[in-house]
Amino acid sequence: MIEILCENLTQDQANTYGLVLTSCGLSYSMVRSGSEWEIWVDETIHARALDLVAQYHAENPQQPTLDVQETQEHKKTYTGIWVSLILLACNVAVDMSGGIGKIARQYGASAGDILNGDVYRTVTSLMLHANYPHLAGNMVGIAVFGTWVCNITGAGVGWLMILLTGILGNLANAALFKSGHNSIGASTAVFGAVGFLAAYQLHRKIKVADPRMKAWLPLAGGLALLAFLGSGAHSDLTAHLFGFLAGIFLGLLYAMYLHRLLKKRHQTYCMVATIGIVIFSWLWASDIL
Repeated sequence: MIEILCENLTQDQANTYGLVLTSCGLSYSMVRSGSEWEIWVDETIHARALDLVAQYHAENPQQPTLDVQETQEHKKTYTGIWVSLILLACNVAVDMSGGIGKIARQYGASAGDILNGDVYRTVTSLMLHANYPHLAGNMVGIAVFGTWVCNITGAGVGWLMILLTGILGNLANAALFKSGHNSIGASTAVFGAVGFLAAYQLHRKIKVADPRMKAWLPLAGGLALLAFLGSGAHSDLTAHLFGFLAGIFLGLLYAMYLHRLLKKRHQTYCMVATIGIVIFSWLWASDIL
């Protein structure tokens, strides 16, 4: 996987940093972005390349500071595990309340109710599961793909994006069925995360001029995952598909316009917005608002 190392460079700066990497046997790609330049490297050498750049600046303090991606600030996150544990806690609470049947009717993604104004169901349904095998599959999906998204975008932006894919997927599913359809589960958002990753990697490979067929491999891989994991018995295939498509849409938007990691305060704003949407939806569903 290819990652951005630095951006907003003049051509002379890009050539200089390229020479630093080449002198140590590291391969890279120079990409023009408008009037500026970027350097991309393989993820396996990203940390070493950052060290070389830092060493170069330590030895040449007169050089302007390199605009390096804030990868180390956001890269390592395990929030996917915490979110999966929240899903488990929700399922335990449902069991203690007497079972999923009544809860699903009250808070599931009922197409007719959503179109009649109960939009909160697009959120509350994501936190409900029919049984523990259903829950376990989505916990694994959230832990793996949610963490992967957040390692790219930062935790705040990542969870807001994933939540939005679930909301958009459920809205589209409601518009398709109009009535007589109800679904629950986080899988719409899980496949939203898969779509986001596929679109993000597709854009990056095209940007660094990978061979055309190779560049489309991430999208093909995402579709394969959708077909393999999202079409089992009792699965809501259309919800999975719409979540995946929403993820592709948001992934492309992020890759094209928000490719730089947002700073910590903006990550915090996005995380607050994500938590706020969830809390607001449950308060709305409970007639507290």
